[in-house]
Amino acid sequence: MMSADDSQKPIDTKTVDDSDTSKKEEVGGAKNVKSKEKSTDVPKPATTTTKPATTTTKPATTTTKPAAAKKPTPSPRKPPTKAKKPDPPPPPEFEKGISDKITSKFGSDIVESTFIKPDRVGIKVGRENVHEVAEFIRDELNYDHVESVAGVDYAAENEIEVVYHIGSYTDDSLGNQIIALSTRAQREDDPIPGGDATRLPSLRDVFYSVEFHEREIFEMFGVYFEGHPDNRRLLLPEDWADLPPLRKDFSIKGR
Repeated sequence: MMSADDSQKPIDTKTVDDSDTSKKEEVGGAKNVKSKEKSTDVPKPATTTTKPATTTTKPATTTTKPAAAKKPTPSPRKPPTKAKKPDPPPPPEFEKGISDKITSKFGSDIVESTFIKPDRVGIKVGRENVHEVAEFIRDELNYDHVESVAGVDYAAENEIEVVYHIGSYTDDSLGNQIIALSTRAQREDDPIPGGDATRLPSLRDVFYSVEFHEREIFEMFGVYFEGHPDNRRLLLPEDWADLPPLRKDFSIKGR
């Protein structure tokens, strides 16, 4: 134990400092010894692990394109075969009876009978026989009037066809029946209506109702009807100098 006198003595700071420095030197010396020991240690050999090089060689893929196939030589084209038209149906008994009467009277070398549709029979005849056949249709078959007259321009055949549609008012059995009586005239490239060969015999003396119809065919197609009592133009002016307007070679000027 310290006495009261000792506690009052001044502490020698120099002694304390010396002791501290000696401790530091001891510690420092120890550190130097350790560092020397570390430096004297034998260094361990560095372990280097070398991975073997893996070389993967892809097999060479050679794609050989197949040789282009030779195009087959086209075979010569055959001309298209026209499909045969189906045979027309046989005419009904009544229409067949009318055509048979005309054919038996004049013969198949003069008239050609065709069945158009129910209630309609076609009779084709040459211009030299059309008047006589019309008289037979009126007198023997009881057809009494012409309902209409039509014209057809067959430019490629150099002909103009005139068709008379003949009916009956007086015979009830013929109320729905029509005979299409047709004939053809020569067609002129440079027509002179009334002054060329495009002519037909008039049926005005057989069927009175054709009077205006034949006049219209004359001015529209250029067919002159021999024996017609009034063969003037009906709708066009008398001084019409152009082609008949219903011919295929007619064109409106300025178009």
